Amino acid sequence: MTGSPRTQPKGDKRARTRAALMTAARELIRERGYERTTLDAVARRAGMTSGAIYGNFKNREDLFVALAGTYWAPIKPVIREGSTFAEKMRALSEATVAAIPARQDAAFGRLTGMAHALTHEAIRTQVREVTAQSFASGAGWLRAVADEGGLPMPADLLVCVIHALTEGLLFQRFLTPDLVPDEAFHAAFAALAGAPPGE
Repeated sequence: MTGSPRTQPKGDKRARTRAALMTAARELIRERGYERTTLDAVARRAGMTSGAIYGNFKNREDLFVALAGTYWAPIKPVIREGSTFAEKMRALSEATVAAIPARQDAAFGRLTGMAHALTHEAIRTQVREVTAQSFASGAGWLRAVADEGGLPMPADLLVCVIHALTEGLLFQRFLTPDLVPDEAFHAAFAALAGAPPGE
């Protein structure tokens, strides 16, 4: 049973406001690109004042980075307890394949956001900070899930390789779906684990 908006907690209102602003920003970016998407336009599209923007985001860059975190969130595999490293890499490839529909829907925003960041130091700095945190977390996860045989390379490097591999496979799949079947993902992650593709 859900209550009316008046009876919902303030935290829910803030989350709804933030979500509406991000949805509006995402729509405008698709229509106009990052360069021509202003905070005023985002507020108007969401049916809010510019005060709502600044109550939720420090600036345009903060909003853009939040979009990336929401629509291109980390892929999280389901790991079976006691599984080998090869089985863990298989779970990661399966989770990546499962994420394809959501990633494909967000691909245009991801690519245009990356292009925008290349020419805007403030955004690139934020992207670097978020990526460094993500890589540190991923490297920690890799160290934790490594089995007795260890990792094929230091965890700090492996997380970079997995990230690049995942992004490259995904975007190539979006561009040429018939040339990048699911098995390409599974074979790539199996190779990282030093396992035959079928494992």
